[in-house]
Amino acid sequence: MSTHDIRDLGAEPGTLVTEAIQSAIDAAASAGGGRVVVPAGRWQTGALRLRSHVELHLESGSVLAFVDDRDLYPVVDARWEGAPARIYSPCLYAHGETDVAITGFGTVDGGGRPWWDAFRRDRASLAHPRPTLVGLHECRRVTIRDVTLRDSPSWTVHPLLCEDVTISNVRILNPADSPNTDGIDPESCRNVRISDCHIDVGDDCIAIKAGTEATAERVPCENITITGCTMVHGHGGVVIGSEMSGGVRNVVITGCVFQGTDRGIRVKSRRGRGGVVEDVRVSNVVMDGVLCPFVLNTAYFCGPGGKDPVVADRSPQPVDATTPLFRRIHLAHVTARNVHAAAAYVRGLPEQPVADVTLEDVAISFAPDAVPGAPAMAADVDDVARAGLVVAFAAGLALSGVRVDGCEGPGVTTEPGDDVRYRDVRINGAYVD
Repeated sequence: MSTHDIRDLGAEPGTLVTEAIQSAIDAAASAGGGRVVVPAGRWQTGALRLRSHVELHLESGSVLAFVDDRDLYPVVDARWEGAPARIYSPCLYAHGETDVAITGFGTVDGGGRPWWDAFRRDRASLAHPRPTLVGLHECRRVTIRDVTLRDSPSWTVHPLLCEDVTISNVRILNPADSPNTDGIDPESCRNVRISDCHIDVGDDCIAIKAGTEATAERVPCENITITGCTMVHGHGGVVIGSEMSGGVRNVVITGCVFQGTDRGIRVKSRRGRGGVVEDVRVSNVVMDGVLCPFVLNTAYFCGPGGKDPVVADRSPQPVDATTPLFRRIHLAHVTARNVHAAAAYVRGLPEQPVADVTLEDVAISFAPDAVPGAPAMAADVDDVARAGLVVAFAAGLALSGVRVDGCEGPGVTTEPGDDVRYRDVRINGAYVD
């Protein structure tokens, strides 16, 4: 394997080294593959194009710092929030490549603040959506390992239409108030393994997606494992949707800790999206200081079309390809302490209830100083504190070995016709049947 040190091409710390790094990547690819080494020091660059069979290796003490110059981020075709779009190039970008790797104990710094400021204060100045930090599109055999990723302009890691993705021992750090800075968002991917990562961001920590109704080709996101990760802050620990029109299936989440995330496990969609979320298993998870540990929401109201009256309508609508479905979702061996808003929020559709959902060996207790908040983002959901399990339009919801302590009001609230089965369920110490 050939090794290319960017210093051999005249790169010097503190100068713009885009051309030197890109030349090293291209030379390694032309030689059939190899490693491009970024040594210790701060190296300033614009967007870089990764190539097949090339490992970009950041040595300990190195910082690959992306500069504030939009001309250095050429516009590319991609998706933005699940819909086809032209976007500023990801900082680290690959399209249609095989055996792409980003490794090492260095840091990739997206320099996100100017992009965040423009989004907040002068959105019209952005001719295109902001860059992701790592955007890998239609690639096979992708590895991201050991690096620290920080201050992303928008989503941090976005594998799109990829197969065989491994992300391990990665630290992702974005300020809690930074807009849309999700941690890891696999979209319409197959065979994804995320393990031993620490994610502290300004939006969802991990969000599994599959495009929206605006995406012509409906490609599922499937065969996803998430193990041994810590999630801090963020709007959700592990989230599915709301962009899930292609369907999400075969997801395993185990051995994780969520601390201070708005929601814990969160599945969200709405009428018009279509798609099926199915065969999701969550086990051995500890949550602390979350707003609501478990959310299934088919009336999510953010984004285009989210405020249409049909989204919040509680009367039955015709079932067709645009009707989303959640089914076979199992949550077991979960502890959630210092919860604020509600123990759980489960809401299907009257025409298509959520089906075969299980909570088993789940212990939830509320914060002594619980702060009111909305358990789910839907038009008719008010801020609450210390609410129990809120259920609407559920078929085959099984509660087994569930404990909720510190609840105020009904322990479980259901709609007429809901099918909820209880086994060894206690609310504030009293059994529910």
